Amino acid sequence: MEIRKIQPQWVNEFMTAEIIDGKRIANTVKDEVAAAVLQRTAAGFPPPGLATVLVGNDPPSHIHVRNKTKTCEKLGIRSFSHLLPEDTTQEVLENLIGQLNSNPDVHGILIQLPLPEHLEPYHLLSLIDPRKDVDGIHPVNAGLLSRKESTPWFIPCTPAGILYLIHSIEPDITGLEAVVIGRSAIVGMPTAQLLCRNNATVTICHSKTVDLPKICRRADIVIVAVGQQNMVKGSWIKPGAIVIDVGINHVPDNSDPRGYHLTGDTDFESILPIAKAITPVPGGVGPMTIAMLMQNTYNAALRFD
Repeated sequence: MEIRKIQPQWVNEFMTAEIIDGKRIANTVKDEVAAAVLQRTAAGFPPPGLATVLVGNDPPSHIHVRNKTKTCEKLGIRSFSHLLPEDTTQEVLENLIGQLNSNPDVHGILIQLPLPEHLEPYHLLSLIDPRKDVDGIHPVNAGLLSRKESTPWFIPCTPAGILYLIHSIEPDITGLEAVVIGRSAIVGMPTAQLLCRNNATVTICHSKTVDLPKICRRADIVIVAVGQQNMVKGSWIKPGAIVIDVGINHVPDNSDPRGYHLTGDTDFESILPIAKAITPVPGGVGPMTIAMLMQNTYNAALRFD
């Protein structure tokens, strides 16, 4: 007699999740921005301008800023890059932000985080003109996002990209139950607020949450942004759910020329037979963050016309 392996009841052997192609979707957004910038400059308006401020020698931060600068160049957006030494003082940064606020060629300002420990990031971010806060993390924009009846100048780039990816699978999330794992000020909290503004029912989970797998199993949408490799398992996922993996973890790998490979916060392979759709790492949320930054920068320029 043939012995048949019995799968857990949450596995649907006939289902394979759609892998959400963040690169392709981000390229579509960037193509639209490039076309809009070209139309803008052809009409005699100045190109949008993005100023980036990077303090110190953090290698990932330099990579991020370099990618943003290259993307600006490709889309016709002017890039103003300010690379400052590790020992830059709070006063120097405050003066620089003031100069960028008053510069009419600069429509968007981005301070690359993290900053060196001797600097106070919250205070510095609060000095940016909210109309130029293309990262969407100024206290004014954060506060406006939290109030459903108000409209922030900008929505944070990663949460905006997450919502865009979800809408590529499910255009209307009204009434769906969403679980956001992670409560950071940059991703978790604004993502939860954005989902709520789009009429989802949202639960925010974190390290103190009791019985996290049980909570996840009832969700139609699961977003995980905690920086913990393979944390969310297939057994946590409701069949047919949309799973957005924001995590980027560097795993040592001698077979890779870089000495590591990237993985997310989900156990991708175990979720694949269960979910309706899932983002890969890399190639999921990451490309959308830069695309939404470019879109925010273009929108900033429109507001200063």
